[in-house]
Parts: sequence; C-alpha cells; structure tokens
Amino acid sequence: MSERIFWAEQAWVDGRWQREVALTVGSQGHWQQIEAGRSFSEGMQRLAGPVIPSLVDTHSHAFQRAFAGLAERREAGDDDFWSWRDRMYGLALKLSPDQMRHVAAQLYAELLAGGYTQVCEFHYLHHAPDGQAYADELAMSWALADAAAEVGMGLTLLPVLYAHAGFGQPGLREDQRRFKTDAAWVWAACQRINAAQRPLLNAGVALHSLRAAHRGDIEALQALVGDRDIPIHIHISEQQQEVRDCLAAHGQRPMQWLCSQFAPDARWHLVHATHSTRDEIAQVAAAGASVVICPGTEGNLGDGLIDLPGWLAAGVPFSIGSDSHVTRNWVEELRWLEYGQRLGLQQRNVAAAPGREPSTAARLFEAARQGSAAPAGFKQWGLAVGARADFLVLDPLASGVAGLPASACLDGLVFASQGQVLLAAYIAGVPRLACDDGALQAKHREIRGRFQSTMAELVA
Repeated sequence: MSERIFWAEQAWVDGRWQREVALTVGSQGHWQQIEAGRSFSEGMQRLAGPVIPSLVDTHSHAFQRAFAGLAERREAGDDDFWSWRDRMYGLALKLSPDQMRHVAAQLYAELLAGGYTQVCEFHYLHHAPDGQAYADELAMSWALADAAAEVGMGLTLLPVLYAHAGFGQPGLREDQRRFKTDAAWVWAACQRINAAQRPLLNAGVALHSLRAAHRGDIEALQALVGDRDIPIHIHISEQQQEVRDCLAAHGQRPMQWLCSQFAPDARWHLVHATHSTRDEIAQVAAAGASVVICPGTEGNLGDGLIDLPGWLAAGVPFSIGSDSHVTRNWVEELRWLEYGQRLGLQQRNVAAAPGREPSTAARLFEAARQGSAAPAGFKQWGLAVGARADFLVLDPLASGVAGLPASACLDGLVFASQGQVLLAAYIAGVPRLACDDGALQAKHREIRGRFQSTMAELVA
C-alpha cells in the first residue's frame, strides 16, 4: 500500500478534539504523521465526518454470539450465572469449525459496525464434540482467524488453559470436555499462531480462571512464557461464589491470591474484576496489571457492579470487552458502564474528573482507548504516530451527534445516540466498513446469510 493522506475537519487526537487534521498512513498501514491545523490540499482524501480512534474489544467468546437471545427465559426456580453457564455449554458441545467460522464472521462484522477494529478472542472451544483433538488441533482457532480475515478485522487469539472444574477439582466436568488444555498445549498453540504470520493476526495466552487453572498450571505457563512481551488474560472475581470458593481454598480473595502468589505485571489483564476490595485494587495497581470490563455481559448475567471510582482513582488501566455478545458496540458498553454506577450510587457523571476532564464520555472513551493497546499485544493505539492506522468516521447527522458543538460530541455519542452512527471504519488505512460501498455491503449480506443458516442448524 502506498502512502495516503486523510484529512478531517475535526479529529480526536491526544485526548481532545483538534481541527483540520491531516493523517498520513505509511506503506505498512501505520500512522506516519498526524498534523493539526493543516489546510486541505490536493492529494488528500477528505473524510465526511468527525474522526475518532476505534477501540479494541478486549474480551470475546465468539461462539457465544450464537447463544445471545436464547437464555432470556426462566421457566422455574432461580436463574443466575451458573445456570446460564450450564445452558451455554449445550451450545458449546454442538459447534463445528465451519459453524464457528460462520458465527464468528457475523460477530466480527457486527463488532466492526459497533466501532471495534481489533478483537481479543479468549478462546477455549478447542476440541471436537467428543473431546478428542481435531486432526489439526487448532482447527477451531483457524476458523476464527478465517472469519476475522474475511471481515478484515484485527484478531488477537488467546488460547486458554482450562484444566479443572473448580477449586480443589482434579479435572473437568464431562460437559467441559472440549475445553481441556494444559500449559504446554496453550504455549504451543500461541507459538503456532504467531509463526503463521497472517495479516492482522497475533496471539497471547490466557488462563480461564483461578478455579480452572490451579497453582501448578499457572506456574507452568509462566515458566514457558518467561519474560516474553505477550498479553496474558484471566477471568477473575466475576461472581461472588468464586470469591467465596477462593477464600475457602486459599484463605485469600482471588486478586489477593493472584497478586501475592504469581507476581502479575503489565502483561496481565484481569477480566471482569467485578468484586474487589480497595486493598485488592491497590495490589493490582502496584503490579501494573489492567482490568477488562464487560458491562453488557456483566449486567446480562447479574454479575454485579465493578468499583469504577476505585479503579479510576488508583490509575489502573481499563479496556472494554463484549464477552458473551449480548451487546456488540462500545458506545453501549460505555453507556452502561456509567449508568450502572449511577444506579448503584444514585449519582450522576460518576466517571467525570472535575478540573481535569469534566466530560464523562471523554474520560471513559480516552481511558478505554489508552487501555486498548496492551491487552491486544500492541505498544500503542489510536491516532498516534506508529500506531496501526485504524479509525472511525462519525456521521455528523447521526442521532445524538447532530447539532452539538465539538466539546459535547462524545457525550452525545455515548449518552444520546441511537442506531447507526458510523459512516466508515478503517483498519490499517483500508476501509472495512463504508455505508456507500456496495461491495462491502454485499459481503456483509453474504456473511449474514451463512450465519442465519448456521443458526437454523444449531437451534434445530
């Protein structure tokens, strides 16, 4: 790809709106130069609306897209995360690699329309339905990679170490048979994926949770990873039951035990971290790790409300994940992140920082933007020299944005918009979503048709 120069009347650069911005993409698809206050001139491509960075969706279980909307009934008794999980396993036992690819392609197209251009796939659905390995043990991983490539989405695959059904359990349940891995398997998968050198694809590693990866598992994976600079993800403290079980097993809460026993660092990304104490937040902050918040899923599953003021005050980086995909755009995730706090605390503009950043949406968006890089294995993310040239073009006439001054644009987007707000999304300087591109529209219709056929098979 040759050098290209985009021009925007306004763009979100360095945490604020700037005017007349020229954005130069180098031949490798990264930002080469970003210059504000530069007049439009011949040879530039004028963008039709305000430009903002995309975000990384830092926590995804793509196969669960096929379960979204199928668990919103209660016929009898109580319903919680654990009963939802048992029903979700029923779907997990069905999917073939082809079906996984069709579901994931639909998901990734939806995530792209929702303002994400990179997704971190917390991937534990590895083996055949009988629990045996496929001829190529990474058949399900390649299905995800193929889906992302078809859409043009960036993908960070995180093969998951999943070895135990719970604290003190020697192995997995029968309905978890497709998930079984150990440290050697996960590390080999990570190495194979990175060695493939596919465009827009990289890999890190993940531990499912402290209940599913015990001390020996964690130590073995740490030894294999060594000091290599790759992301390490783990579910932690999502449910109160998990906290109680960890206390019973180890005498400490999950984040206490993780920090005291395994010395996590900036490579570690703690998914959910819903239930925390201020001491645990301080421990995570001292370690340099980040948290991954999934407000849509956490609300859907009844997980609870994260201590957002506590994490923000401690300066712990955070990013946003769509997890089970009941929500698939970051605008809604940020909206519910703030609204959950307002409902719980009976206050408004909880995330705003008077004197520094009074705009609630701007503070949340900029924090999520800054937190997007490390979980995906990148050094930086956004409209910054050296970062991959991913960006979104907002529709200036979209609901919630039209008529607002630039200073309120993000607030209108997050708290007042409805429906489609994007004119285009670019990945590495290439348009992957464009309202006026017939070829891209046709591709997405084809992806949707395959998804609908796959859903008919799965539901039947």
